[in-house]
Amino acid sequence: MNLLDLQRRMAEDVMRPLTSDFQMQPTTSDGSSTHELVAGYIKPNDRLNSFERLEIYNRQYWFRVIGAVAEDYPALNAVLGDKIFDRLVLAYLRENPSTSFTLRNLGSMLPQWLGAHSEFSPRRHDLILDVARLEWAYVESFDRATVPPLTADDFGTVAGESRIFLQPHLQLLDLNYPVDELVLAVHQEAGPSDIMSNAVSERKHSDIARLPKMRRSPVYLAVHRFQNSVYYRRIDYEAFLLLSALQKCIPLGAALETAFSKSALTADHQAVMIQQYFSHAAELGWFCKQHDH
Repeated sequence: MNLLDLQRRMAEDVMRPLTSDFQMQPTTSDGSSTHELVAGYIKPNDRLNSFERLEIYNRQYWFRVIGAVAEDYPALNAVLGDKIFDRLVLAYLRENPSTSFTLRNLGSMLPQWLGAHSEFSPRRHDLILDVARLEWAYVESFDRATVPPLTADDFGTVAGESRIFLQPHLQLLDLNYPVDELVLAVHQEAGPSDIMSNAVSERKHSDIARLPKMRRSPVYLAVHRFQNSVYYRRIDYEAFLLLSALQKCIPLGAALETAFSKSALTADHQAVMIQQYFSHAAELGWFCKQHDH
């Protein structure tokens, strides 16, 4: 076995998913004995056999990647509890292994994946899905670009057929529960991540105080970045429909029709609301010139 073969062999063994009780797999996917494979390139010592020595690295790799996902989803962790959350993340990573040079993208598919996996919390599936969606929207809003907003002169040329673009960092969410309260409560109490300890021991679990009670109630959120901080802004249903339509590059006139097509409000009341929407959005710099998606 040359050096490259050895590196590939060890990388495959270290990154092989753990068992459901967080131990190293005794066999590989083709049924080969892990004990025999490991004995071929790792020597035992006076305290540990070859399998046990590699298991340390195998487990620490997975504790680190689970910890990396936990850093992006502290509220989901708090709602589910540590044991269920860790099992959930392990199952998710088995199906969605890292394909990026950065841990930042590790949890990017979790909300989508969680939508098809209600077994981790069947009675609260919609709630935990809302929490996961909001926490990933936070990551996206924090990382995505800000482009120059529209100026007063730009607005002077806007007409019904105009397409108005939204900032890349603006995330729009329609939720079943007011989980912005829950997520904010967890984020405010969670201390800074201890990355070094995650790398050398089982991941450190946080002790979060009592979570706010959640009752089903539709909530529409605009998650945005302002002066390098991420904010959750509740918006009404019509504003959500309008901004969602603009985000899909639908012309302004058609977007307004979409937002108010089923509204019982008078035309005058609609006009006031539209003015408020545009005033708030312009003040926050949400409208911008065309950009790459």
